[in-house]
Amino acid sequence: MQLDHATIVTADLETARRFFVDVAGLTAGARPPFSIGGYWLYANGRPVIHLIDATPSAIAGRATPRIDHIAFRLESADGWQTLLQRLHAADVPYQLADVPQMGARQAEQQLFVALAPGVVIEFVTALRDAHRS
Repeated sequence: MQLDHATIVTADLETARRFFVDVAGLTAGARPPFSIGGYWLYANGRPVIHLIDATPSAIAGRATPRIDHIAFRLESADGWQTLLQRLHAADVPYQLADVPQMGARQAEQQLFVALAPGVVIEFVTALRDAHRS
């Protein structure tokens, strides 16, 4: 089993789209012609993030879903540094947290961005890659 995609319901589609494309490095791509506005955002040729319009008329009769957070793993120091540069260029605030080594599992660094109320995006990498210049 593998994660197919995550859906984020938001009242600010454009801000969310810009974050995932300009900062996280995903690509906006084809999306079926649903009756509710939104975007499908792709990584490695797959739509991994579905953004859906949360305006009252768009979700009438449906409970509003909520996601605590979505996490993306970066496997290289270069990828981590590129993410940090994009965050700084876009003036996006973030918080860092270190995850200590546990047994054979290596230490990691987490980076959290509060994209919107109730939606947090996490990026994680090996701690050795986070601190490499």
